[in-house]
Amino acid sequence: MVDAEPWASILDIVAGVLLVGGAILSLAAAAGLVRFPDALSRLHAATKPQILGLVLVVVALALSQRSWAALLVLTPVIVLQMLTAPISAHMVGRAGYRTGDFDASTLVVDELAADVADAGRSDLPGSAEPTDRPTGRAPRSDASGEPSGEA
Repeated sequence: MVDAEPWASILDIVAGVLLVGGAILSLAAAAGLVRFPDALSRLHAATKPQILGLVLVVVALALSQRSWAALLVLTPVIVLQMLTAPISAHMVGRAGYRTGDFDASTLVVDELAADVADAGRSDLPGSAEPTDRPTGRAPRSDASGEPSGEA
């Protein structure tokens, strides 16, 4: 029969390494939230390392407990965090863009600027003057077939 003691020691070491790795990633996420200048920059720090850090900590807890019951209790923690983090990041990014809490010069591509301009929201920082885009509709004409001056 195989002695379980060496395997227990190996699982304890792996759990410890995962726990330290998760703690470092969570600390990096916290440092990014404090250090980055605007809301859009903080999104990366608030989601990516924080989620991976939590997953590592939860896996370390599951390894240290060595029971299926602990795994069943900890699985919803990971699943719910992976579902809620992208949604909350999207809402924070949207609110940051709408309130102007970002540095437009750091954006590589501002995909919302055209939509904001089309909506006529010149009060938002990413907005530009509305452009005359073709709408794809033919101009209205009166009964004689001549285009009317109304658009």
